[in-house]
Amino acid sequence: MASSLPMALRVYRRLSTAMVPLAPALIKRRLKLGKEDPARIAERRGLTRDARPHGPLVWIHGASVGEVLAAAALIERLRALNIRILLTSGTVTSAAIVARRFPADIIHQYVPYDSPRYVARFLDHWRPSLALFIESDLWPNLILSSAARRLPMVLINGRMSHRSFPRWRRVNATISALLGRFDICLAQDDEIAERFRTLGARDVRAIGSLKADAPPLSADPQHLDALRLAIANRPVLLAQLPALRV
Repeated sequence: MASSLPMALRVYRRLSTAMVPLAPALIKRRLKLGKEDPARIAERRGLTRDARPHGPLVWIHGASVGEVLAAAALIERLRALNIRILLTSGTVTSAAIVARRFPADIIHQYVPYDSPRYVARFLDHWRPSLALFIESDLWPNLILSSAARRLPMVLINGRMSHRSFPRWRRVNATISALLGRFDICLAQDDEIAERFRTLGARDVRAIGSLKADAPPLSADPQHLDALRLAIANRPVLLAQLPALRV
């Protein structure tokens, strides 16, 4: 597989392998910044204390809170079919959301760092039956190693902004080698679907956004009624503010 990859991906795989000895320093820094859970840091190296359940296991991966919440309705439908779910994400906040809002039978793991060694440990242990990647969190080793094991992969709620599209076109061989590993790419709209096709995805379909099917966030009924009463029939403006970085 490696010999057929674009040069950029071959270099990436070599570097991500060579940098494994630096992982303790990276982990130490991230722990200091509060970006890792010290009780579960082994999961970042592909290790876990949790056992793989028997039978089919669908692996769903999302970067953080937004992607995890977007998959809530899909997860409920899979659970209704008695399919076990392995949900991975990369942030402490997303792990907290899963623990608070998802059923106890949903297995959450931190996604391993994107080194071939750590990814191999993860895949050896969990042996997923199907992988669903949410939106645009595309880690090369995770994708290439999964494809090498003939793991069926689907990109769901696919997203690619008009700003990132020209950047990916400049490295078309690299992104094509990744998107081409997916059996199906499900895009949020026709425009995004066409971007994926241009960049080398094989089977692309525009089916809308998962976030439209996400259940409403929980709220205190009394506080919600009081807010509705205070707003009454007045116009309401909703704005998204940039996150503060400290």
